[in-house]
Amino acid sequence: MHSHLCNRCGSCVGLSDGAIVFEDKTGDYRPVIKAEIDEKTAETLWEACPGKSFNFPSFREEFYPEVPNFNTFIGPYRQIGIGFATDSQIRQQGASGGIISAVLIWLLERKMIDGAVVLGMSKKEPWLTQAFIATTKEEVLEAAQSKYIISSVNDILPEINRFEGKLAYVGLPGQIQSIRKLQRMKHPSVRNIAYIFGPFYGNTLHFSSITSFLKTYKVSDYREITKLYFRHGEWPGNMRVELKSGRLIELKKFHANYLIPFHILRNSLYCTDLTNEFTDLSGGDAWAPVYEERGKGFSIIISRSDKGDDILNRMLNEGTIKMEPISAQTAIEMHSHGYDFKKRGGFIRIHFRRMLGKEVPDFGYELKGFGFSRYLMEFVISSLFILMGTKVARWTVEKIPPYIIGGIFERTRKIWKKSTYSIKRKEL
Repeated sequence: MHSHLCNRCGSCVGLSDGAIVFEDKTGDYRPVIKAEIDEKTAETLWEACPGKSFNFPSFREEFYPEVPNFNTFIGPYRQIGIGFATDSQIRQQGASGGIISAVLIWLLERKMIDGAVVLGMSKKEPWLTQAFIATTKEEVLEAAQSKYIISSVNDILPEINRFEGKLAYVGLPGQIQSIRKLQRMKHPSVRNIAYIFGPFYGNTLHFSSITSFLKTYKVSDYREITKLYFRHGEWPGNMRVELKSGRLIELKKFHANYLIPFHILRNSLYCTDLTNEFTDLSGGDAWAPVYEERGKGFSIIISRSDKGDDILNRMLNEGTIKMEPISAQTAIEMHSHGYDFKKRGGFIRIHFRRMLGKEVPDFGYELKGFGFSRYLMEFVISSLFILMGTKVARWTVEKIPPYIIGGIFERTRKIWKKSTYSIKRKEL
């Protein structure tokens, strides 16, 4: 709980019957033990925690025993394609092509599920995320788009347990890994979950990213927020904040990425799952000039299980979504930076942590044998994350207008990607 291994999935809070709570959601957002926990519950919490361990090969064999394709970077898969929802409203309101929203709405309309566990923004505190069970198209769309600050979807487990009917569940890799652990345990809290979906995952930011962003616009109180969006408008979208005063603040998504090195949740650096490998179906942005130049939003779609593949095929046949098949290699090249950061960089950072005598997550497998240049590059990256995470660095960047620092960040990132291209692509 008090190390960088905690990913704030929320399972310990949801399963503890009030004994564990999140007290400081606008701060470190850590689970805090408030009451005594009986031994049986403690054993369940320990087993369900994905932060300390999640055996990728073991869970892959259990949940995807007959899946014909496997790739070290992508995980198990049946189909990979580039597509989008044909409903313009769903596509427009999604983070990219609206695929996950379209799947949830399709399942609801065909009575294949009675609800979907999704992540929206809190109605009481609109600057914070909140998981809820959507039962209508409108509620699904209310939860559309990515949320880049810490979320704890699994603190909704008691509500999932009480729900009458079948559920789809949408979450990030760490949250889903805990759900898979609970399914293996046959825990009653997940008995209603029939389908699991999720987006690709790069990183999560502390809430300090929001307060810091506001400070650059001379707004001192985050409680002035009435609406907060991370991917508003035409793809790839804008970070957008609406205030009680009627003031509107907006910054291009790629420019708002400058917040990442200053406010990243350290657990993000130890997560090695980019494509959400333990879902029935996962999706992410199709980052390639041919799609980015068109706007509107395109998604990489990966079906993994029989259930996920059946949904994908039926939706394609009905014309609810459109998709062009692509190869695993094309998918890897499209997200080469992300795969390198997660699968190579993640294991190198875990190695660095182990060298410092700190506990590390056990994923049941390890990638190694990288060249010296890749280790050196990761040392530079890790050093920058440490430096930029300091109070002095955050204070300094808050004095620079976001459109300036955002532009500098985007140009610097392009130069960095170009200069390290051969190192990151080598043998990918």
